[in-house]
Amino acid sequence: MTLLLLFVGLLLLIAVGIPIAVALGIVALVAMLASGGVDMLPNAGLVLFTGATSFPLIAIPLFILAGAIMNATGISRRLIAFASALVGFIRGGLSMVSISASLFFAEISGSAVADVAALGSILIPAMKKRGYSTPFAAAVMSSSATLAVIIPPSIPMILYGVMAEASVVELFVAGIVPGVLGGVLLMFAAWLYARRHDFPVEGRFELRRVWTTMREAGWALLLPAIILGGIFSGWVTATEGAGLAVVAALVVGGLIYRELDLAHLREAMLEGGVQTAVVMLLVATSALLGDYLTEQRLPQQVAAGIMDLTSNKWLILALLNVFFLVIGLFLHSAAAIILVVPIVMPLVRAAGIDPVHFGLIVTLNLGIGQQTPPVASVLVTACSVAKADIWEVSKVNVRFIAVLVAVLLLVTYVPAIPLALVDVFYH
Repeated sequence: MTLLLLFVGLLLLIAVGIPIAVALGIVALVAMLASGGVDMLPNAGLVLFTGATSFPLIAIPLFILAGAIMNATGISRRLIAFASALVGFIRGGLSMVSISASLFFAEISGSAVADVAALGSILIPAMKKRGYSTPFAAAVMSSSATLAVIIPPSIPMILYGVMAEASVVELFVAGIVPGVLGGVLLMFAAWLYARRHDFPVEGRFELRRVWTTMREAGWALLLPAIILGGIFSGWVTATEGAGLAVVAALVVGGLIYRELDLAHLREAMLEGGVQTAVVMLLVATSALLGDYLTEQRLPQQVAAGIMDLTSNKWLILALLNVFFLVIGLFLHSAAAIILVVPIVMPLVRAAGIDPVHFGLIVTLNLGIGQQTPPVASVLVTACSVAKADIWEVSKVNVRFIAVLVAVLLLVTYVPAIPLALVDVFYH
């Protein structure tokens, strides 16, 4: 009952327009006062401070900054040209370009919103000019951008790793196969739709054009290999890899491509600072609520209650999937991870579920939430870029959401899909 009251109170505060981070802090402070009186308050400041000083969290502003720098230096344009040379000959070629470019850009930004903003501003107008329907252009761009939360580096995975005390590097490795699989299945769905509506082919496949565009995008394509290779090999941690990403972005954008000026750098740093402030305030206030929940042993009570219903981990995973899909309708992925993961982790461990496996399930669920109103942060961004009605786009996007749900079910019930590479490299 206490947990339900906390959740209802949080939703009411959000509904009246209070920011999620502030709402979390208010709910936590009221709960602490109700249970322990004013004697509980002196500890609140210390909990807020320690909650936001976890070393792995430093990776978030660094990856955001690296993505912003790369977006300001022509990386997006070069990736799109290379993707067009590779898959533009297929029916509905520009939709294939959108998906394959998202696969590449996801390995740079780690953010679905950054992905759709950077690539969508180029590809959505291009698709509309070539005769693609506006809802389809927005839907394919939005759903493919969701791959940014599955393919490493992933900001939601970093947050989950901190909240669940799981290895961020292993989470990154586990996201590779599901991410590529999701990209292939999205391309297949887009091809079926393009055939039915007779969308155009962009041109013949020419090996010379592939070579030319690959050479121009060579440094852009090499960056993920350097950054992720360093992380996966153990030479650098995920946090150090994020710092490496910033240095590499500055070198490639400023010295090699010579397209980075002080104005672009200032804009990238401001963008990174603002996004980081939002996430860090969320983390700090969630730590306050988490401290209260831990003292009241509410997560353990939730785990015990569900374990009384069933101890079958596959049924528990089904219940958690439904729970996170519903949560994703109302909360942004960062807020959902920070608020909910600490509550369900005792249940996950009691059921014998691998925390890395569960991390992929959580990120996929919340990625789907980015496509489903009313919150749908990525879908809203794509609709804004396309100047399209969100409900018209959603009618088309149902096909792509179905693909993401299929990937979620495969990841949930065939653990080898996310964990095979983790077992090869780390176990």
